[in-house]
Amino acid sequence: MFLSCVFFPPPPSFFVTAMSVVTVVSMANGGYSETKGKHVQYSKFFHSNSEKSAAKQAKVSSRNGMLVLYTPAFLAGLSSFWLFPDEGFRFLLLKSALTFHFFKRIFECLLQVLFIHKYSGSMTLESAIVITVSYFISTATMIFSQHLSQGLPEPSIDFKYFGVIVFLLGIIGNFYHHLLLSEMRKDGEKQYKIPNGGLFDKVVCPHYLFEILVFWGFAFISQTLYAFSIALGTSFYLIGRSFATRNWYQSKFENFPKDVKAVFPYLL
Repeated sequence: MFLSCVFFPPPPSFFVTAMSVVTVVSMANGGYSETKGKHVQYSKFFHSNSEKSAAKQAKVSSRNGMLVLYTPAFLAGLSSFWLFPDEGFRFLLLKSALTFHFFKRIFECLLQVLFIHKYSGSMTLESAIVITVSYFISTATMIFSQHLSQGLPEPSIDFKYFGVIVFLLGIIGNFYHHLLLSEMRKDGEKQYKIPNGGLFDKVVCPHYLFEILVFWGFAFISQTLYAFSIALGTSFYLIGRSFATRNWYQSKFENFPKDVKAVFPYLL
């Protein structure tokens, strides 16, 4: 059977099974909502939702908000080295990839003064809390699901080394395009510009494209159903976010190139 060749058998855990379904459905719905104009309120979409007045909501700076978003997930990855030691090379690769991914996010935030990121606005405290909890739960559950796979039959097709390649491609591409975004503004500038360079000439959100690759890297390293549900859900959400971003640029800039796709060059 194909599934048994690719995935570990589902662990005897109702929680992990339920989270696999909830993750895909909720993130797919989030991506669909983005395309319909119902945005998570941060960055350029902070003032987009008309049903709530952004001025009346508790806000944090984008920089501080991003630090809040990623730190708990980073600590979950870091603590897994102590909680689940010596559980095999695949598990070591997954823990390392997850921890490094969120360390990179924190690193980008802390080195804002070195132009790795320049945040132009704010985000609602409500959005920060929701996203923070989501990152933490998904990271912790991915680690726990991998722990539950210990002793189960290994998939007959081993994708973990392929997963490492996909992860590294994603992490490098994401960092590079974040760097390009940060270099768009000079000191003191806050206005948005049309991104250029790298894959920005082909797609409006190449950083999302490479973020998707990062999560598929996790999935191929892990080969658990939950990790694949996270990758699938993340793909749905970021594709929706990319379409919303493209629509936003088209509404703000009359000279926005019509042949630039949302997330996949030449395709979508």
